[in-house]
Amino acid sequence: MHIFVPRETDSSEPRAAATPDSVKRLCRTGAVVSIESGLGSHCHWSDAQYAKAGAEIAESRAAGFEKADIVLRVRKPEEESIGQMRKGAVHASFLDPFTQRDLIEKLAEAGITAISLELVPRTTLAQKLDALSSQHSVCGYYMVVLAAERLGKVIPMMSTPSGVIQPAHVLVIGAGVAGLQAIATARRLGARIEAFDTRPVVKEQVESLGAKFVEIDLGETGQTEGGYAKELTEEQKKKQREGLKHAISRADIVITTAKLFGRPAPKVVTRDMIEVMKPGSLIIDYAVDSGGNVEGSRPDEEVVIDGVRVLGFSNFPGKVAIDASRMYANNLAALVEMMIDPESKELRLDFDDEIIRGCVVTHDGQVVNETVKKAYAEA
Repeated sequence: MHIFVPRETDSSEPRAAATPDSVKRLCRTGAVVSIESGLGSHCHWSDAQYAKAGAEIAESRAAGFEKADIVLRVRKPEEESIGQMRKGAVHASFLDPFTQRDLIEKLAEAGITAISLELVPRTTLAQKLDALSSQHSVCGYYMVVLAAERLGKVIPMMSTPSGVIQPAHVLVIGAGVAGLQAIATARRLGARIEAFDTRPVVKEQVESLGAKFVEIDLGETGQTEGGYAKELTEEQKKKQREGLKHAISRADIVITTAKLFGRPAPKVVTRDMIEVMKPGSLIIDYAVDSGGNVEGSRPDEEVVIDGVRVLGFSNFPGKVAIDASRMYANNLAALVEMMIDPESKELRLDFDDEIIRGCVVTHDGQVVNETVKKAYAEA
């Protein structure tokens, strides 16, 4: 059994799909692990560290793909690498299957078993494989630290000989994994925090972290089986905008984390809301890479609207690449441990297992994931 971990080719992607520590775990499955030279260079992990952990350094990128039974990476594969992989090989990464239909069909045609880390079920049993949550968690922390650095004022209340400095007001919109981590981090920094989510069920979690929950009567809302917020009706969106406008006017920092998997991000903060914020305030748009929660936000740019700065990155996890890589690599190692039989040391995909069934997109020349198939049929 051969596992290959290539270096990411996207110049904006500093994360690595394996760390020296995760290589040790992969080797314990009985597999031969090889990496592309320079895999961990952005995270300060040398080839020598990987070799010491048990990895071989592949002769070339092409040779690594050709030998691999399993390929682990962060981003979706390029067409060239699909052609270099063997029929029947497993490829595991973030794939964004709902918007990458051409890529998914090419993987199926090539006979590749493609695993999309976004589709790992959000269940207790699958927590150790939940790469989306691991990446959201580190980003929730980073967004608050970024905002604190860029705001131009201190976050906590401070009593000084010159007078009392009042704490900064932080509003977090969206109380998923990223939002809750943002709340916890802002609380540790001493901010005064409010939070809003369309799912009333998260109110207790928000308040347990020390934030005030902004209540807006939207009527019947809820969440999907996977724990994501359901899309609002137009009438509900109107009520939400009216209710949020007042909360936003109090905030020094607004952090938006509303993402809808497989669909463009909803516009949560509109121009008229920005206009009521104090000049010098800051908005961090976590969903800028999928259309943005904030009207006027642009990926990897700082936009100034009526004296309010709006900032968002197309790759937030890459800003904390070392720990984001560690967490993601551990998710992949747990996945591999599920797929390799401990006795025979051979690849075993158990489609009766809900985790495997949930995240495998293509297998044996076909698109096999029911959720993805349904989405394609309705497109």
